[in-house]
Amino acid sequence: MPRPEVLERIKTAESEADDIVAEAEADREERIADARQEAEEIRQQAEEEAREYESERLEEAREEIEEEREAVLEEGESERRRLIEEAESNVEEAVEYTIDRFEEAVNAQT
Repeated sequence: MPRPEVLERIKTAESEADDIVAEAEADREERIADARQEAEEIRQQAEEEAREYESERLEEAREEIEEEREAVLEEGESERRRLIEEAESNVEEAVEYTIDRFEEAVNAQT
């Protein structure tokens, strides 16, 4: 093979190699851009899921707190009624005690 043909073939091969490298670099850049976009989408989805989870847990906690509040109020109301009943049952006894003490004081003075 004559020398000019060899040189031409070498130049052609180098040009093809440059094209292959450029294509590979472009493909690499495109893959990197796609991967970054996919990573951003995954991050956004994860953030949205986290916000939804947080909202659900907050609502569950509010419901639990409301249930506990209602239970405490019911217990307090029950205790209040019990104390009223107990106090009302002691009124007659307290009146009798007071009258007895008053009569004793009056009799002691006479």
